Amino acid sequence: MSPSADSATFDTLEKLGTAQPREVLDRLIAQLRADHDWHGLFDALLMRRRQELGLPLIRPTSLKDVPAPLRDDFEKFYIDSAREVGGLLLADGKIPQAWNYFRAINETEPVARAIEALPADAEVEEPVVEIALFHGVAPIKGLELFLKSHGTCSTITALDQQFGQMTPANRASCARVMVRRLYDDLRSNVEHDVKRRLPMTPPGGTLRELIAGREMLFADGNYHIDVSHLNSVVRFARMLEPHDSELELALQLAQYGARLSPQYQYGGNAPFTDFYPAHIKYFQAMLNQNRDDALAWFRSQITGDPADTDTQVAAYVLVDLLIRLERRAEALELALQYLPETAEEFGLSIPELCAQAGKFDKLREYARSRGDLLNFTAGLLSR
Repeated sequence: MSPSADSATFDTLEKLGTAQPREVLDRLIAQLRADHDWHGLFDALLMRRRQELGLPLIRPTSLKDVPAPLRDDFEKFYIDSAREVGGLLLADGKIPQAWNYFRAINETEPVARAIEALPADAEVEEPVVEIALFHGVAPIKGLELFLKSHGTCSTITALDQQFGQMTPANRASCARVMVRRLYDDLRSNVEHDVKRRLPMTPPGGTLRELIAGREMLFADGNYHIDVSHLNSVVRFARMLEPHDSELELALQLAQYGARLSPQYQYGGNAPFTDFYPAHIKYFQAMLNQNRDDALAWFRSQITGDPADTDTQVAAYVLVDLLIRLERRAEALELALQYLPETAEEFGLSIPELCAQAGKFDKLREYARSRGDLLNFTAGLLSR
């Protein structure tokens, strides 16, 4: 019950007595609203509904003892009450508590709006950041808040854990944030080093311009940013879309990385074993810089047995790249050749790709080979 309720409130309720149950409950609800006791209000609203339906009043939020004929009515009222109380908590700035109500009814948008509206310089409690980022309610804002409060290293770790659960659009948005943040930090550090060595150097310039022809910046294993952070952010940048301005920044990051001492150029999975040079080709393909040469290079990395994991990974990278470049027919041919049995493990739907490419004959062939009557029929009727 309301923590601020005094004896007068109890006396008032007692005077109304059992002869006036509706008045008792209305008075209780009014008191809880006045006290901003929103959790108590939720219980009281459901208690009043139970009283109206002739149900027991103890444990008012429970659904277990609600008879089947009354369940739809009570569940609807439950949802409406949770929405109301969640909104009242948001109005009081209690985002984590509001989240409990909105999550229960699977409505995340009000919480997302509240988090997005937080000022950039606001001091935000940790549970809000967790809701935004780790629960995916407002992942971009959550990433910005996490970056501000935890720094780059912890943010990269957190993002690695969350990437697989994000939508492609949210992955791209998070990649934009990280690429721009790391690029700005690295460019600033390099500029400082250049001015220290060459005091007459004019200010400004891109990272590419700052490192051009200046081998001394990398001499003796020198670097200007945590090399593991650079590796991770360049990897994240593969989530960017062709229209993203951050792609050019990602290319410059990869070009910087390619000039580091070999001991700081950590290898990746195929086809990115030669990490930075491979990413340079990837970003160039996305930016339409020597695109055909870059795509040919990725094709050359698909070698060996189609059943081999590295071969399939290399094939998927190129399939995904071709899809991003809207070259779906080429992507489909490659997927059918190398990923007919494993496409779904990579999050790729060959039937959907067939439809996107307008290749319904390929869909029928693929479906027949797998004994898939449903997609065979879809391909048959979509001609």
